[in-house]
Parts: sequence; C-alpha cells; structure tokens
Amino acid sequence: MPLSLEQLTLLIIVGTLAAIIYSLRVLVLLERRMVRMDENLIRITRRVEREELKTEKALKIRKKVKKRKPAKKKKAKPKRKPAKKRRR
Repeated sequence: MPLSLEQLTLLIIVGTLAAIIYSLRVLVLLERRMVRMDENLIRITRRVEREELKTEKALKIRKKVKKRKPAKKKKAKPKRKPAKKRRR
C-alpha cells in the first residue's frame, strides 16, 4: 500500500521530532557527565590543597626546630685593651 503525500509528510515530521528528542537526550547525558567530571576535579584539587597545607606546616615545624638547636660555639675573640690616654 503506497503512502499518500500527507502520510509521508507526517512520517518525516515525526522522524525529525524523534531525532531532535534523541539529540536532546544525548546532550543531557553529556551535560551530566561533564558535571560529574567538574565535581571530581574540584574534589581532587581540594585533596591536593590539603596535602600542600600539610607539607607547608611540616616545613614550618622543621624550620622552628632548626632555630631552636643551639648554635655552635664560636671562638671567643680576645678582648681589646683600653686605649692609653695621651698626655699633652
């Protein structure tokens, strides 16, 4: 049974609408995937930031410990004798 012109036009319109709906579905799925990727990136950067803060604190503590260590004793310089007074 051959299709009439009206039926053919309706089939083309329905097919086009189905393609548009499918494309929108794919776009929504891609958008959700991108949101998940963004959330994962944010989570990863927070972890990296926490680790950096830990290492910075550790370095500050090490510097403080190094400052507390007693310095090596330096050789004592001989004391100068007071200058003699000149007579006029």
